Amino acid sequence: MSVEYATFGLAPAMRAGGVLSNGAYQVHREFMDFVVDGRPLLYRLSDLDAVSPLASDVPPAIFTEHVRSLLLEADAPLAGGRYIIYGCPECEGLECGAVTAVIERAGKDFVWRDFAWQTSETADLEMNGYHGIGPFRFDGEQYRAALERLATGADEPPARRRVLLIGARVAVLAKLAAALRIINIGADITHDAAHAPDEELREYGAVAFGQSVDDEERTAVQAAFARAGADVAYVDGLAPIIPLLVAQIEQALDRSPLEQRRLTRLVAVEGEAGVEVTSTCRVQLISYRLDRLHRTHTHDVFDDMLEPGKHRIVLDEQATKGRSFIVARTMGGVLVAPMVR
Repeated sequence: MSVEYATFGLAPAMRAGGVLSNGAYQVHREFMDFVVDGRPLLYRLSDLDAVSPLASDVPPAIFTEHVRSLLLEADAPLAGGRYIIYGCPECEGLECGAVTAVIERAGKDFVWRDFAWQTSETADLEMNGYHGIGPFRFDGEQYRAALERLATGADEPPARRRVLLIGARVAVLAKLAAALRIINIGADITHDAAHAPDEELREYGAVAFGQSVDDEERTAVQAAFARAGADVAYVDGLAPIIPLLVAQIEQALDRSPLEQRRLTRLVAVEGEAGVEVTSTCRVQLISYRLDRLHRTHTHDVFDDMLEPGKHRIVLDEQATKGRSFIVARTMGGVLVAPMVR
């Protein structure tokens, strides 16, 4: 069978965690995604919530083992020469389901073929095969170079991010830190970051400010991170609503290039949401609203598949009145916007 060449690459990706509207937690994972012909392979699987085996929270020895496996320097973990391409983000069990493929050599090149959804030791291609994906033939030198850069550390896998929380409302910060830790994001609380050691500041990926933090304190914190040469994102908390703040922090931690994201735009104006996606995917919209007594009300206002492009979605009036905020989620990311009137 003749297979046309495809380009192969790797790029940092994120599976956004969060506190869901039903109270459940979704774990945050950072990983290296496979980029085929300039596009993340995961995006060809429109509604799949999964991560590659090349995740940042995998122990270094196992991470290297996964890289070597993809280079065919170890036996295939599944029958029929099959390898796990994407697996469950919450656990490592095959019973949750995984995308697998046969990886084989073709001369100096590498071929990925017969993609399938697999929940047991053997794959049923007729029933569960991804018939519209692959086969892909990758130039051997390009393929090997990309993976060996990871194995040797020349290209670092995505670092696990920590978040620094600064504010006066200790109870809110403590609840936020606890929620972040549950979903696999390290979080620390401080009132004085200006005198922290530079190496400590460089461990953070984001700084979240409470609404009570004044301009002078913000400036001092930003100056400390600048002196440390730390590349951090700054988050201004919209409201003391834990799921909303978690979503804001997840958005800030997403450093993937805009062209490699599924969800690229969210605006909320006059009871409507404007959403833009780059590939077919499931989008969920959740409204968080504060009433006159500062009580939080949560509403699931939209949950459906969207085709690539811009979409205008009319939201329930009851869910968006007063001071409200919209969180948009896909399987790969999250965006937050206040409702503007």
